[in-house]
Amino acid sequence: MTATAFPSYRSILALAGPIIGLQLAQVALTSTDLLMMGTLGVQAVAAGGLALLLYNQLRTMCVGMVTGVGNQIAAAVGRGEKRSGSHTLDQQSVSEVQSILRAAFAVATLSAIAGGLLLVGLGYGLRWLHQSPAVVNLTLPIMFTLAPGLLPMIWLNVLRQFAVGMRRAGSLLAVTLTSIGINILLNCLFIYGWFGLPTFGLAGIGLATTLVQLWTFLVYLRKVQRDEKLSALLTLEGWRAEGSEIRRIVRMGTPIALTYGSEAAITSIATLLMGMFGPVMLAASNIVNQLAYIVYQMNIGLSQGSSILVSRAVGRHEGDHIAPIARRSFTLSFGVMGLIGLLYLFIPQAVLWPFTHTHNTPELSATASVLLWFAIAHQFFKGSQNVCIGLLRGLGNTRAGLINTLAGYWVVGIPVMALCAFTTQWGGFGVWFGLCLGFAVTSILLWLSFLRELRQLQHPENLTQQALK
Repeated sequence: MTATAFPSYRSILALAGPIIGLQLAQVALTSTDLLMMGTLGVQAVAAGGLALLLYNQLRTMCVGMVTGVGNQIAAAVGRGEKRSGSHTLDQQSVSEVQSILRAAFAVATLSAIAGGLLLVGLGYGLRWLHQSPAVVNLTLPIMFTLAPGLLPMIWLNVLRQFAVGMRRAGSLLAVTLTSIGINILLNCLFIYGWFGLPTFGLAGIGLATTLVQLWTFLVYLRKVQRDEKLSALLTLEGWRAEGSEIRRIVRMGTPIALTYGSEAAITSIATLLMGMFGPVMLAASNIVNQLAYIVYQMNIGLSQGSSILVSRAVGRHEGDHIAPIARRSFTLSFGVMGLIGLLYLFIPQAVLWPFTHTHNTPELSATASVLLWFAIAHQFFKGSQNVCIGLLRGLGNTRAGLINTLAGYWVVGIPVMALCAFTTQWGGFGVWFGLCLGFAVTSILLWLSFLRELRQLQHPENLTQQALK
């Protein structure tokens, strides 16, 4: 890409594709976990799905703490390219990138440890949240075995941000497919006690996921070490991180983590509310939420890919590139989500079959089919808001995402969920209506924030200030 050419669809996909692949590798673990839970019965799907939801919430918040690392590296590279007048990094940029990496690994380690402890604590707290005692007893063991997997998973995300920030993420298709196969095999070994192993049940599913997280991190680390340009900059010495750099990552990452946490919290609250309407409603919600979560990974990839391109454009003082990046990212997002929405409308039973065929009942099938209609709106609103958050992050604005999600979720979404569920007699369907409305309001607010930022960048002095952040 030349200094004057606008980023094309191909350049966006070149960054977004590997991110989507890695995200899908993570989701493939929880998706195959949910499929395997189906062999253990509806209560296992309810309990295990609840555990995975809370795990994903904390995982997302921990990832948020290091998500800005890719933007910081891209901006440092952009400034270096601007100084050198070429794609060669000067020594100042090399030192800056390595300093960012050391601090990122320090922040990742501390975040993952805190997240694991909190996950176990939430497992003990479920009994006070009006969940079925049988569901609570099944949930706690899997939380214990899921918690250690946060460490290699967050380290993996630091490596991913490093590679993407350097625009050398590479393909992870082989890793994704292999991780799915390994996870299924380990699930079978630990659930059913094959080859004389103990029978762990749901806890075995969490153990399998943790082991696959560790394997995926080691494979990706080896991939980075084999890349000539990345290996020359790679450092894992988090214990040598500078305090000022750690504080800079935490300042940028905390609003992102809280934004992601707020987003995950509204889904977790919705799930807890669904649990009040019985195991069938909870199981149906877990299944449809997992389907929506799979689609959501595409938007995470587009969000981070476009965000990196915006950060690089800011570093190179190419403000006129930002609007085309946004338009093309939304075009890709809405196009794919539209096609998936058609599948939900016309072949709902085929979409649901992988999750329902082992212990399907007419009530479960009918409930999940109705929730798929809500999932269409859910995907569009939640996906578009995530792309907006990425674009704003590329401009150095992480506070707008937090403020707007707090308004959309906590002022609108959660009150409407409770109102529609318990006062209009809509039950679980009212919960999903409030969930979609919260995402819709948040998406509109974020879009307006991005447009304001874009208008401000029309002044050259503002672009210079953004590049120096």
